[in-house]
Amino acid sequence: MAGVLDSVNQRTQLVGQNRLELLLFRLRGKQIYGINVFKVKEVLQCPKLTLLPQRHPVVRGVAHVRGGTIPIMDMGMATGQQGIPTEEIPECFVIITEYNRKTQGFLVSGVERIVNLNWGDMQPPPKGAGPNSYLTAVTRIEDTLIEIIDVEKILAEVAPTRDTVAAEFIDEDVRESVKDKSVLVVDDSSVARRQIVHCMQAVGLKVVTKNNGREALEYLESLVADGSDIRDHLSLMISDVEMPEMDGYTLTTLCKGNPQLQNMFIMLHTSLSGVFNKAMVAKVGADDFMAKFSPDELAQRINEIIRDEPRSE
Repeated sequence: MAGVLDSVNQRTQLVGQNRLELLLFRLRGKQIYGINVFKVKEVLQCPKLTLLPQRHPVVRGVAHVRGGTIPIMDMGMATGQQGIPTEEIPECFVIITEYNRKTQGFLVSGVERIVNLNWGDMQPPPKGAGPNSYLTAVTRIEDTLIEIIDVEKILAEVAPTRDTVAAEFIDEDVRESVKDKSVLVVDDSSVARRQIVHCMQAVGLKVVTKNNGREALEYLESLVADGSDIRDHLSLMISDVEMPEMDGYTLTTLCKGNPQLQNMFIMLHTSLSGVFNKAMVAKVGADDFMAKFSPDELAQRINEIIRDEPRSE
């Protein structure tokens, strides 16, 4: 166990070609779940929890960790399963993560190990899982099914954030100029896609969505199969980084290496806010990046991109 904890604490980023590392953990039962090590700040034995009045049932309390106070959420309860009994909490573990500019801990029964995989080994959840599933992907390791939790969905339910754009960030001139233009939004989280779609619609853009990099690349290649310019079809692409089958880094690299797609403006939009690898973004040739999720900041930046866009006339 100490080796696993030390390994997590030392890792803040993974540089590779379409690869990721997963921290495997258990809730109450035999099923194994995974979370990207890139989003993990620390793993520790559950510290003493302080109860909060009128807290969300999923929040089992707050903990004081390294000079700060963070909420501790029961991962099992958050995904509709049975929560950890109060008397067992001291024997459990907390995975401290950073998502969407916020730090929070997730209470789990046990931590297993770290595995290194290719995003190509990750598959979308089965269609039968339904729209309310808390999974973004599944994979198999040594004949064991690993389920990847949609943490953004959990956070949106436990601590909802505003996804509407404030009036002062809506530019009517931009809305008029993009009324016939589209943006491609690529994200494996249904919650994240919905948030970005609302924001882009407020800006005035039509929106096409894809669930992962491979779907997006196939769509882009189909648009230019007739020899047309990608900018005749899309104003820009906004892509997540972590996605099954093909991640955002690889998608960007392949687009920038394709003469028919290389002129498309690409923004990487990720919940990896605290450890976001700027050097990696530059290496793959992305035009911009932004940490999730501020609708006003995103709208303001898209307005700037549209205003700076070269005019074809």
